[in-house]
Amino acid sequence: MNFTEFKLNAQILSGVKELGYETATPIQEKAIPSILAGLDVVGTAQTGTGKTAAFALPLLQRLMDGPRGQLRGLILAPTRELAEQIRQSIDRLAIRTGLRRGVDIVIACPGRLLDHINRGNINLTQVEVLVLDEADHMFDLGFREPIYKIIRHLPKKRQNLLFSATMSKEIRVLADEILHKPVSIKIGEIAPANTVTQTLYPVSEALKTDLLEVILQINAVKSALIFTRTKHRAKRLAVHLSHLGYSATSFQGNLSQSKRQIALGKFRDGKLKILVATDIAARGIDIDHISHVINFDMPNTAEDYTHRIGRTGRAAKLGAAFSLITHGDRRQIRSIERLLNKRLEECFVPDFDYKAKTSAPSELTTADRPRQFSYSNQSSSHRKPRPRANYQKSYTAKHKRKTSDQ
Repeated sequence: MNFTEFKLNAQILSGVKELGYETATPIQEKAIPSILAGLDVVGTAQTGTGKTAAFALPLLQRLMDGPRGQLRGLILAPTRELAEQIRQSIDRLAIRTGLRRGVDIVIACPGRLLDHINRGNINLTQVEVLVLDEADHMFDLGFREPIYKIIRHLPKKRQNLLFSATMSKEIRVLADEILHKPVSIKIGEIAPANTVTQTLYPVSEALKTDLLEVILQINAVKSALIFTRTKHRAKRLAVHLSHLGYSATSFQGNLSQSKRQIALGKFRDGKLKILVATDIAARGIDIDHISHVINFDMPNTAEDYTHRIGRTGRAAKLGAAFSLITHGDRRQIRSIERLLNKRLEECFVPDFDYKAKTSAPSELTTADRPRQFSYSNQSSSHRKPRPRANYQKSYTAKHKRKTSDQ
């Protein structure tokens, strides 16, 4: 279906044309007519299906037909990165419309918006359209109560649009409470693109970092997004990889917004090869050239796994997803396999000593943890990972000395 068939304002279609959009995606084709008709919509679709334009285009159309200079459209997103991504998309689509972001439309995270409401910095009494994007992730991040508090400040008569990758019991309750006779749209199943190969690497917790170093060496990793369980582990692992000579940095909640934007910009431009992130980045990164996603730690849910690895294999490009799994991850792997309806391949790296004993702490401290590779005192830009054999010999001798001392 061509975008001209939606009978959008000529100025909006001009923005669509400048972005090179011609044919609507399935979620756009089904959602846009219902939203233009003023109906409430609940849409379930995986990442990368064009959800933003599906709600942004009819929202812009509605705002073009009414008064200007007052807040009439409110979009809530779970992370600052996703909010920024939505902002950029709407700015490009609305470039010819004269609508102003921050005046006619506000895009915000629930917690930050609620803070502005409590300070009296924003007036929501004229909001005509409420959009909840990635609603399931907002609930995962603990935004349930802020969302309900924000809704109490909105006019009762409004259009509600809810988009989510999954439809949990909590999301269904939310939809039942705030949506009025919604049109339900479901596009596809929750699964990564078929251009992504998925491989499991069984390993003990103590040897994860050592195995990761080997994986990075033996694979043609052009651009990697590595996920860890905590912000601290992300920071430590990024520092460790930098010491080994990789251009790497962390991307996690302790960083300021400006530092996160700088890191994301460098990663997008290819100035950084590796971004070590927590799940805060799983739904806020839209970069086509990521060659590998590596789960250093497995996510909490099978759905989160699909969102993580969905960062690679985009725009019909080939991608690879590697997961370092411990014995405790086996139940989670079975859940993922049931969701994907397929068995995931396991791989063991030749010559890697899976029985090596180490007292490596889980938090990757640089002082205490033994390494499979050593590196010189050269500047980080010239450091090269050395062969694992050198480490193994020295590490074995060191371990024997420690054993004899005990």
